[in-house]
Amino acid sequence: MGITERIDRVTKMDPNYRKALPPAPRSVKIELTARCNLACTFCARSMSLRQHADMDRAFFERLTVDMRQAGVEELGLFYLGESFLLPWLADAVRFAKEEAGFPYVFLTTNGTVSTPERVEAAIRAGLDSLKFSMNYADAGQFQSVAQVKPKLYAAIERNLRSAAEVRDRVYAETGHRCGIYASYIEYDGEQGDRMRETVARIAEVADEVYALPLYNQASLVTEREKAQGWAPTAGNRGRSGALRDALPCWSIFTEGHVTWDGQLSACCFDHDGRFHMGDLTATPFLEAWHSERFKELREAHLRQDVSGTPCEACVAYQ
Repeated sequence: MGITERIDRVTKMDPNYRKALPPAPRSVKIELTARCNLACTFCARSMSLRQHADMDRAFFERLTVDMRQAGVEELGLFYLGESFLLPWLADAVRFAKEEAGFPYVFLTTNGTVSTPERVEAAIRAGLDSLKFSMNYADAGQFQSVAQVKPKLYAAIERNLRSAAEVRDRVYAETGHRCGIYASYIEYDGEQGDRMRETVARIAEVADEVYALPLYNQASLVTEREKAQGWAPTAGNRGRSGALRDALPCWSIFTEGHVTWDGQLSACCFDHDGRFHMGDLTATPFLEAWHSERFKELREAHLRQDVSGTPCEACVAYQ
């Protein structure tokens, strides 16, 4: 099963999940670190609205076992930070696969620090999917958007190509095959034309390449992006080509999100803590997933009236 098929399976929101107290989510993303070496203008993480640090390793291990026992099938070892900055990333992959028993462990990277050595360690530990976020058409746009030195741009595509080579070598040796994927923001006009050239190159390497709309980041997308002519999409409606309804939002029914400090969040873009639904350092995962606060939020989404909830400010509902 390819990455887009897996994404669509989560965002589709089958009737079994369309309830105030749904089963354990099929997929959960864990923020091993909230740190990131980029400061992209389209990402509200750069606003530093909450503390950015690393997850406690003992908590990670306890939580992953708890989630697997609750029925979670797919584990993403990232959320809003860059996981390849974490020294024990490969150990986290290995624990999730071998100790917690997750059938599928996946990861998204901005590509700048996912060197061949780090990627190989993760794949040999059992990583099933590695996706590169290729959100910049060239070094100039990368410098403008990511707000770092343009020389890092070349590292992204170089690391993507190296990851594919590493994957093939490990597969030949062990029989374990990690999918190598890429996504990009679907820009309009001139930006879109420039991006298509980049997409054509990376499509030669990646198993799948797919587009994402520019998300509104829980209504925190910057005015700078809007001024550049980029129109943020309504909430998180999934990937381009398979967009879902804005209400009810699939994210609060079919995918869990855990911050580095152990908070279960209701949002894919919880940059300021307003979507916290339960403290997993003190509460079992399924109990937090079924918390009264989460239940009330889901009921509001099912009514298609989120006024007075943490979701109210999102441009999806204005």
